[in-house]
Amino acid sequence: MIEIVDASGTVKGVAARSEVHGNPTLLHRVVHVLIFNNKGELLLQKRSMNKDVAPGKWDTSVGGHVDPGEDIKEAANREMQEELGIKDAETVLLYNYFFRNDYESELVSTFSCVFDGKITFEKDEIDEVRFYDLKEISENIGTGLLSDNFELEIKNYAYAATISDRSFPGSKDIFMDLEVKPDIQPVFDDPAGKQ
Repeated sequence: MIEIVDASGTVKGVAARSEVHGNPTLLHRVVHVLIFNNKGELLLQKRSMNKDVAPGKWDTSVGGHVDPGEDIKEAANREMQEELGIKDAETVLLYNYFFRNDYESELVSTFSCVFDGKITFEKDEIDEVRFYDLKEISENIGTGLLSDNFELEIKNYAYAATISDRSFPGSKDIFMDLEVKPDIQPVFDDPAGKQ
């Protein structure tokens, strides 16, 4: 089951995952985690070819649904452990934004962390993981290597880094050439009041 929320993140009910996916009128919460190493490189995961959305594409380090009753930081930490075997890494909320397409509507809360330890990924969900230099990521936007969802995420990250006084891992200058104007403006707080 997945919680259905309004634009402020207030829970309005629950629905089965099968009802939520395929019905963009049902807004639900998800978390993303951008995992950087100490060199400022960003971990990406290559989605399994068995996935129905963006098979074989490089995607956000970690992403998943928020369970009913779970706060977003707990969800981010749980997803990191489930997908990559990462425990006890300190996550920091960067921003929230809305993602909508013909398939679904999500209230995304994006966290970051720095991690240089061992990664053990879920082989049913992920074909490969690798750290990318941010310049290499920016050069591959629009080439088909990256998932559409991740391209929006990294554009939001770049935009947020240029307008925020918060500390964003990596170099803000790398993305300056993109003329980034994302479709969705990040919101720099937790709409549900749960960090």
